[in-house]
Amino acid sequence: MAVLQEGFVLKRSVFQKCLELYPMQEWNAMMLKVNKLNRFRKKNNDFIRLFTAGVKVVEVDASGRILIPKDLISFASIGKDLVLSSAVNIIEIWDKSNYEKAVNDAIDDFADLAEEVMGGENESTDEIS
Repeated sequence: MAVLQEGFVLKRSVFQKCLELYPMQEWNAMMLKVNKLNRFRKKNNDFIRLFTAGVKVVEVDASGRILIPKDLISFASIGKDLVLSSAVNIIEIWDKSNYEKAVNDAIDDFADLAEEVMGGENESTDEIS
């Protein structure tokens, strides 16, 4: 499978205490967007530095596994049990208890969030948000 052979990029999440696993093709598309930022604006440089902090290129081994570097395990507080969660074009990697807490904390606001993100305001466009 080509996706597995191309490798992946593993990085810290921007919004949560978890990791994000990008297939190389998705990472390259993201970097095309990031490379369009004006580097003569301090906030853009700060964003790029923080967005790419701890980025690791990882490959799938012969047994179909990836090795998560210790610094990223520490960042996400990953213990014995973990959760792989689909985030459409990437995979989030969570410590199981942190994932369950994040889902439980957000569940009360989900109806409002769903209405805001997917509700009628965007019906006339092809874009989600």
